[in-house]
Amino acid sequence: MAKQFHLADLFETVAKTVPDRTAIISDSTRLTYAELNDQADRLASGLAAHGVSRGDKIGLYLFNGPAYLLGFIAACKLGAVPYNVNYRYRADELRYLFANADSAAILHGAEFSPIIREVRSDVPTLKVTVAVPDGSGADISGSLDYSELLTTPPAGPWERGEDDIILSYTGGTTGMPKGVMWPHRAFLFACAGGAGYFNPAGPVKLPEDIADRAANGYPLKMFPLAPLMHMAAIWATWSAMLNGLTIILDESRAFDPEKIFDTIEREGANLIQFVGDAMATPLRDTLRANAGRWTLDHVMNLGSGGAVFSQHLKDDLKALIPSASITDGMGSSETGVSGMAEKSAEGVMRLPANENQQVIVDDRIGTIGETGFIARTGNTPIGYYNDPVKTAETFKTVAGKLWAVSGDAGRLDEDGMITMFGRGSTCINSGGEKIFPEEVEEALRAHPSIFDAVVAGQKDERWGERVVGVVSCRPGTSTPTLDEVKAFLVDRLAGYKIPKALIWVDEVKRSPAGKQDYRWAKDMAANA
Repeated sequence: MAKQFHLADLFETVAKTVPDRTAIISDSTRLTYAELNDQADRLASGLAAHGVSRGDKIGLYLFNGPAYLLGFIAACKLGAVPYNVNYRYRADELRYLFANADSAAILHGAEFSPIIREVRSDVPTLKVTVAVPDGSGADISGSLDYSELLTTPPAGPWERGEDDIILSYTGGTTGMPKGVMWPHRAFLFACAGGAGYFNPAGPVKLPEDIADRAANGYPLKMFPLAPLMHMAAIWATWSAMLNGLTIILDESRAFDPEKIFDTIEREGANLIQFVGDAMATPLRDTLRANAGRWTLDHVMNLGSGGAVFSQHLKDDLKALIPSASITDGMGSSETGVSGMAEKSAEGVMRLPANENQQVIVDDRIGTIGETGFIARTGNTPIGYYNDPVKTAETFKTVAGKLWAVSGDAGRLDEDGMITMFGRGSTCINSGGEKIFPEEVEEALRAHPSIFDAVVAGQKDERWGERVVGVVSCRPGTSTPTLDEVKAFLVDRLAGYKIPKALIWVDEVKRSPAGKQDYRWAKDMAANA
C-alpha cells in the first residue's frame, strides 16, 4: 500500500521507526510505540470481526487514558471515522449525538454502561458497543469487553485513503453540537502542524518524511491536561505522536493540580498543554501555595489552546516556572490552528493575516479596518456532517476558494495582523457598541478577589442589552462590591464595556474542557 497523508499510515511509520520508544505513560500502563501499534491493530481487527468497516463512525465516549488513543488509531486503521463524545452528556444529548453521527460503534467507559443500554435502541445504525474497564465494577452487559477485543489476532491492512475523514464535534455551548468533517490530509496540516512542531526540518512535504520526524525530532514528553475529547488536546497529542514523542496521560476523574505537578516532576514532562484560564488559574494557585515543593526546571513549555489565556496568568506562570516558554495557540473546530496569539491593546488577542487566513465580510475578503469573521482556506474541513444548512453558512466560496468561516470576530489591521474580539454569536450590542465577552472576562479575572467570570447580555429598554458578569469569588477573599469592581476595571476597559451588574455564584459553569457555557450565562443574566 503506497504511503499517503493518512494518520494510520503516518502512525505506522512512526511505530516502525522508533518501536522501542515509550509512546504512552499513564496511571494504568506504559506502552512503547510497537506495543501501541500492535494493540491498535488488534482492536481494529476485533471491531472488523463485528462488522465495523471503512466509513463507519466510531464514537469515543471515554475519559483520558490509553483506550482513547487506541480507539482513535484503530478507527483510522480501518478507514473508519473516529469522533469525540462529551462524557458529561446525558441520555437525550447522547441520543442526538449518536444518531447525528450515524454511529456504528461506541467505545465507552464501563461506568457508562447503564446509559448506553438506555439509548442504544434509539440508534438504528449501531452495530456494536465496547466497554473499556475503568475499575468501576459496572455491569457491562450488552457491550463487548474491550480487553477481549485486544486479544484478537491482528488482521489488515484495510483499505484507506487520505480523503477519509475524522469527525470533530463542536462543544455545543451556543447551539447543538455539529460534526466537523476533516479529511486526514487537511487534519495533518491544519490541526497537527504537518508534524513540524517538534523538528527543525518543519512540516513534512512527503508522507515518507514522517520517519525523519520520528527519528530526528526532539526527545520530549508531552502532558495534555485537557480531555482528549477537546480538539485542542487531540490536535496537540497527534502533533506529538507523529514526532515520536512520549504522551503522558492523567486518568483522574477530576482536575487535581497537585497530582498533576507530582506527575510532571516524576515523569520529567517537558511540554504541558491545557485549555485557557480555567486550567491555568488552579495551576498557578497551586504553585503559589506550594512554593519549592516541585523541581520543574525540565518543563520547556506551558501551552494553552482553545480558550482565553489571560496575560496576567501568563506572566504569573512564567515567573513561577522560569524555564518554560509560554504559548497561546488559537483556532477553532472549523479552521484548525490559526496561529500563536499576540496580546492586543483592545481585544483578547491578535493573529497573523496571510494568504490562507483573512477576515471575511459579507462573503468577501475584508479590507484594512473592517471587522468581520476570521476565516481560513487551504487545508480545511469539507463541511458539517448531516447538516447542509449549517455547512452552507460556514463553508463559503469567496474569491474562487473554499473558506472555513469561524465564529470568531476579527478586524484586519494595517500591520498585517488580525485583532480578534471573540465569538460573534456571543457579542453583546449595547447602544450600538459591540462588546465581546472574552475581553471583559479577562479583565474581571484579573481582580484579586474574582476566581472566574463569564459575561453575557441582559435585555435593556434603553440600550438594547447591558453587560452582566457572572462571577465566582476566590477562596479566602471577601466579596467585593459592584462599585469596587467597577473602580478596578475603569483603567482596563471602556466605560460601556464595564458590567452594569454582577451575579455571584459558587462556581461558574464550564464545559469539561474549560470553555464558557454562554447559554447558561445568558439564562443567568436574563433571570437576574
